[in-house]
Amino acid sequence: MFEAGGRFFVGCNYWASHAGIAMWRKWDADTVRADLKLLSENAVEVLRVFPLWPDFQPISRHTAGGQSFVEMRFGEQPLPDTPAGRAGVDPVMVERFRTLCAYAAEYRLRLIVGLVTGWMSGRMFVPPAFSGVNVLTDPTALKWEVRMVRHLVSELRNETAIAAWDLGNECNCMGPVEGNPDAAWAWTNAISAAIRVEDASRPVVSGMHSLTAFKENGLWNIGEQAELTDVLTTHPYPLFTPHCNLDPIHTMRNAFHATAETRLYGDVGRVDAFIEEAGTLGPSQSGDSNAANLMRAMLWNGFAHDCRGMLWWCAFDQDQLEETPYDWMAIERELGLVRSNREPKPALIALREFSRALDRLNLRTIPPFRRDAVVILSHEQDNWGVGYSSFLLAKQAGFDVEFATADQELPESKFYILPSVRGLRVIDRRRWLALLDKVEKGATLLVTSDGGTLQPFNVPFGVDIVWTAAPTEPVAVIGAGMELYCPVERLLKLSARDAEVLASDRDGTPVMTSRAYGKGKLLFLSVPIERHAANQPRAFLPGSESYYKIYQLAAAAAGVERSVTRTNPSLTLTEHRLARCELLVIAVNNTPDPITDAITAGAGWAFDRVLCGGRMEWGALTVPGNSAAVMVFRCNN
Repeated sequence: MFEAGGRFFVGCNYWASHAGIAMWRKWDADTVRADLKLLSENAVEVLRVFPLWPDFQPISRHTAGGQSFVEMRFGEQPLPDTPAGRAGVDPVMVERFRTLCAYAAEYRLRLIVGLVTGWMSGRMFVPPAFSGVNVLTDPTALKWEVRMVRHLVSELRNETAIAAWDLGNECNCMGPVEGNPDAAWAWTNAISAAIRVEDASRPVVSGMHSLTAFKENGLWNIGEQAELTDVLTTHPYPLFTPHCNLDPIHTMRNAFHATAETRLYGDVGRVDAFIEEAGTLGPSQSGDSNAANLMRAMLWNGFAHDCRGMLWWCAFDQDQLEETPYDWMAIERELGLVRSNREPKPALIALREFSRALDRLNLRTIPPFRRDAVVILSHEQDNWGVGYSSFLLAKQAGFDVEFATADQELPESKFYILPSVRGLRVIDRRRWLALLDKVEKGATLLVTSDGGTLQPFNVPFGVDIVWTAAPTEPVAVIGAGMELYCPVERLLKLSARDAEVLASDRDGTPVMTSRAYGKGKLLFLSVPIERHAANQPRAFLPGSESYYKIYQLAAAAAGVERSVTRTNPSLTLTEHRLARCELLVIAVNNTPDPITDAITAGAGWAFDRVLCGGRMEWGALTVPGNSAAVMVFRCNN
């Protein structure tokens, strides 16, 4: 699944339709088989499945006087002197899981196995031995986790349906690690190593709830998870993710949420990443038709941007169940692709149509998409909010970006963006000088300011900061065909020494400047358009401030020329070079309404045909709402 050039996969997270999280205790093989048959018939290819921890390792701690530990037991029964017993694992549960694997193989379903499932849907599930214990840092708990993982992987490694081992379900929710800066690393390393000791042939998937770009912002971070696992994952629910639950679910911000977050993880971690859990969180958040709209937009954007795969949460509604967390959490009851009466919902139909379209066109694997700029995330800023906005502004402006952080060696590029710099430690001196060196050798750098400190700054950029103060009103950006307004937390009074002024405030104060620096260019914008847009509802909808025009201006200065262009910022394109004279272009409509827009081929290219999803007439492409068109262009010389 994750080999180089691997196919894009679709699927869902699975708990049995009759019992949800209680499926292993209330095992019903016939229901499980019928579930997998129904999902397979609807083009589901991959299931993420969960051996619930207390069901598979039901150990109790037996103690003597003063609570001194004597032994672990299965209730009152001693642990058998067998491999399963020594691991504290119930062999009956292993056989039930083996049956699940057999049914998956029968219906050509691949499984991602979440090994340490102690957190699920708002409830903790741990063996009786570890009730009240921090299972991420307690040495005894970790020892038994490792034993369970090794035994499960050893017993199941010959099951052909298993595609990957996942550390578990959002294990960073199982307990705090803030007291020890390396506790998250140590836990991840222990479980990853346990998997690889028993099976080095399959990838290890991180499976975490959310990660930060810098360790200073969170001990569960992209770099360390990428160091210790093979594949990173995102769980991009708008309700739980900052900056996402601001707009309707079927509009641009949310159409790109999963894609932008997954590309952030994959780019910064420099490993594969995929969308492991996603959805609308049920009818209290979005109606069925808009859940299908989100599904289509998320699938096409994820596919076009090399996100490797997407799994919906989850397979079946669980509205008939009485156990916790379903009794507690109303939002957990109607998240399925299939209703309790086994009727497919519109979202499943959208997934099925997408999957079959790719198969019909033999498009499961396509070349990586073209990227024109590197967005550098820096210290002391809201990395996710700023990065998310940068990604969206670039898409609106008509080009694509990759992510890096200010503490990484930067990818080679002709165009860098250092967005909404903030605080006193933006980027280390050696990294800043290395970035300026890239500009001196011919790159273009756009810096947008949120009051951050860069040094050296005045001389290379050709501007002086005369003074700073609290603002009294939003700052205007007037010039180069723009008139935009952006609130700031810190007003910068600039004076241009030998820089060209591209835009000014209403009083004539320079706001955006450009200066040659060696063979390259340095552009500076004194307002944090990315940070503001991240927090502003409807910032990426028609009628909002067109901040993307600043990115268009910078891209033109950097010499970015796409092979195919459009005019509507809500219709986004990716370019995939199929062969020397053939170009695949995926156009995604990130609105719920149809878009008709002029499509222009650049020098050397000519439109050839639409493969699916849209209609081209007289150079204008029509794409249905929340859908995509796949086009082919050929060189004409």
